[in-house]
Amino acid sequence: MIKVKIKKLNSRALIPERMTSNAAGYDIYSANSADISLKPGTLELVPTGIALSLPAGYEAQIRPRSGMAIDHQLGILNSPGTIDSDYRGEVKIILFNFSKDEYVLKPGTRIAQMVINHHETADFIEVKDLDKTRRGNGGFGHTSS
Repeated sequence: MIKVKIKKLNSRALIPERMTSNAAGYDIYSANSADISLKPGTLELVPTGIALSLPAGYEAQIRPRSGMAIDHQLGILNSPGTIDSDYRGEVKIILFNFSKDEYVLKPGTRIAQMVINHHETADFIEVKDLDKTRRGNGGFGHTSS
């Protein structure tokens, strides 16, 4: 288990939490001061009221909540969004209304989930040719006949 420092930026901020002991994601709550009206086909940059300090070599991925997707057709546009270990600003969620109905986002709503991942760095080596594989450059459904 790693230690992640978290700072509440306002009194509406709630600490992310796992809903079950085996959940990979931590639910993130909105910290809006008033209701936010999300009209069909629109987006809103929703404040969470939290900032993080992740250890070097880790990132936080921001992902949609399946309940918001199935119940309200709300999603996150840059999914997964990445919070880098050197970012200290407020975590904000780009929430999009894919439905045909308006959605009113109340303060303190669970709007996303956050998964903490270890990542590697890469040393890119330019070459003239890549090694050959059976698949080659086949993609975009190439393996499903």
